[in-house]
Amino acid sequence: MAREKTAYRCRECGATAPRWEGRCHACGDWNTLVEQSPPRTRVAHEPLTRPVRVGDVSLAAGLSRATGIGELDRVLGGGLVPGSVTLLGGEPGVGKSTLLLQTLTSLARSGARCLLVCGEESAAQVRLRAERLGAIVPNLWLVADPEVQGVVAHVQELEPDVLAVDSVQTLSDVDLPAAPGSVSQITECAHRLIRVAKERGMATMLVGHVTKDGALAGPRVLEHAVDTVLSFDGDRHHALRLLRAVKHRFGATGEIGLFEMVEGGLAAVDDPAALLLADRQRGVPGCVVTPVLEGARALLVEVQGLVSTIEADVKVNPVRSTQGLDPKRLAVMLAVLDARVDVNLYGAHVYASAVGGVRVSEPSIDLAIVLALVSTHWKQAIPDDVVVCGEVGLAGEVRQVPHIGRRLQEAARLGFTRAVVPASTPDTVRGIELRKVDSVAQAIAVTGLKRVLSK
Repeated sequence: MAREKTAYRCRECGATAPRWEGRCHACGDWNTLVEQSPPRTRVAHEPLTRPVRVGDVSLAAGLSRATGIGELDRVLGGGLVPGSVTLLGGEPGVGKSTLLLQTLTSLARSGARCLLVCGEESAAQVRLRAERLGAIVPNLWLVADPEVQGVVAHVQELEPDVLAVDSVQTLSDVDLPAAPGSVSQITECAHRLIRVAKERGMATMLVGHVTKDGALAGPRVLEHAVDTVLSFDGDRHHALRLLRAVKHRFGATGEIGLFEMVEGGLAAVDDPAALLLADRQRGVPGCVVTPVLEGARALLVEVQGLVSTIEADVKVNPVRSTQGLDPKRLAVMLAVLDARVDVNLYGAHVYASAVGGVRVSEPSIDLAIVLALVSTHWKQAIPDDVVVCGEVGLAGEVRQVPHIGRRLQEAARLGFTRAVVPASTPDTVRGIELRKVDSVAQAIAVTGLKRVLSK
């Protein structure tokens, strides 16, 4: 008889080792290796289900149920599917618990029995939030239980239609020696909840923490195991919140939901421009409006640039600061300005930001950054009725961006009459005058910016 091999697994990262070691070879943590039981011999048994023809599979179980939260239903493609597991991630304080509670309240009012498992807050704290949000409804049940065995028992007793756990990192399996939040605990608890959700046809929502880099905390296998991964982000100092579907097995991931954090919770944003451009200052150098694409929705965002010169006798390192923009894109645009347009800003403090709490990473914002910096450096304002859009290459050329027609239609709807766009833009957009350019230098010229001669 072959001897069973014993393996050791790290409680923190999940790496395995053939023998016990004081330090994990993968993550470097000390005293985290625990003995893992050898795999059990597989015994032949009767399968739980039988194969069926694909045409005989009932579609009733895959129909989504609307949550009643319009922006959430937009992202989910109609609502929550019975038996599906959705992972909601976001930074602390962005409003994940608020969105979860409002969703459960709306579902409970429509007749669904909902169970909320709160692991981070007490039942009294959740009750206070529920009163503030008007979420005191009969079909919404609440339990504070940190053990996954207890959660499964509550599900078997209550038989809810929708289960929500806030958060999955706080759950623990009493049969595992690891601490809550470790890789092994998150993996085991999540798989157990997923198995229960599939067996009962119960829609499940899990709240997940994120790391300092914005990625979901815990093992990568968690994102692969769930059906839908939602990202809820926004600047906590601004009211705008954006909901995206990073993964969605029941629909597309191109939609985006917009919310505004108000005193009574999260409110849907029907017109983003009213929120993003409400306080726009006109006739100010360094301010440019550009249409960006978030999912399938076009948003008009104001890009601001500021250049502060440094006296020659002052020995300080120039500052490069961005907010809502990729700092690497700013560095590239500064190099393009210096090499292709002879605008050298390396001896000045340079600041660039996307106003309103929006984070923009797509290259279509390149031309707006360039023109904003030139505008503030030469102290000349760009006309208020002009929007700019285009990717800037290293040769100083202005390149095409996807779905530019959709972007310009939104700009025309909001009253902008002129658009500085790449030369390859087709003449299919109505209601706005196109100023086609093929280089950064030409874009600077058509916006009316003129070089300031040194004295």
